[in-house]
Amino acid sequence: MAAPVFSQKYFPRDGKVKFFSDASMEKIEAVNKSATAVLDAATGKMEWKVLIKGFLFEKALMQEHFNENYLESSKYPNATFKGEIANLSEVNLSKDGTYNAKVKGKMNIHGVEKDVETTGTVKVGGGTITIHSEFTVKCSDYGIKIEAQKVSNIANEIKVTVDAALAPMK
Repeated sequence: MAAPVFSQKYFPRDGKVKFFSDASMEKIEAVNKSATAVLDAATGKMEWKVLIKGFLFEKALMQEHFNENYLESSKYPNATFKGEIANLSEVNLSKDGTYNAKVKGKMNIHGVEKDVETTGTVKVGGGTITIHSEFTVKCSDYGIKIEAQKVSNIANEIKVTVDAALAPMK
């Protein structure tokens, strides 16, 4: 078992969430470079918050439709995740190395909360914890409606990538 780290909290210096929709007629990508998070190294518990309006698109019209028609960011301004590293005994946050992590918790998008489980990598080195994960989110699971005439432009399954470098709070 990993040596306990006494209530050391880590916060992002650089938190990035990216999503990619690969539909038959159009590929849509957006990135948000201002994700906030906290990771408690002693318990493996973590919380993430992403401002929906913080996603930047290649085309301004896509960004407008994303915020107004799909994610309704005025009504649901944030996406959140509250959970933990489920296999913390296999992830030594106090020892340099790269670890495979299993994460589980509750994700809230568009006002809908769902249980989620995913995997990722946790790299510990030089006082920094770097997190990487890729997973899929189904729009329909979160009440995000895609009109029939837009299904060839917007995929129901969206690939989400999370990359963050976390440093200890001083």
